[in-house]
Amino acid sequence: MATSSKAKKRTVRLASGRKRARQDVKLNAANSSLRSKFRTSIKGVLKAVASGDKSKATELFKSAQSVIDSIADKGLFHKNKAARHKSRLSAKLKALAA
Repeated sequence: MATSSKAKKRTVRLASGRKRARQDVKLNAANSSLRSKFRTSIKGVLKAVASGDKSKATELFKSAQSVIDSIADKGLFHKNKAARHKSRLSAKLKALAA
């Protein structure tokens, strides 16, 4: 009998553990939603840059900046990761302008 690579999922017995598990489900859903919003905002800017629409790209970049900052403030991503994404997007915008 081979053991599976994943540990067997066990139900939590303590009330505090059950509450923690319920909270984790909610937090996981919230974090997934925010992560998706982050990716969508970045893709929007990249598509606008690829199409060469400078005005649309700058508008989307401004909204993407606020999304990126809010996610970094919530602690979902490290501040340096947020800065890196903003920096790379702004570099692409500047290259589009040139």
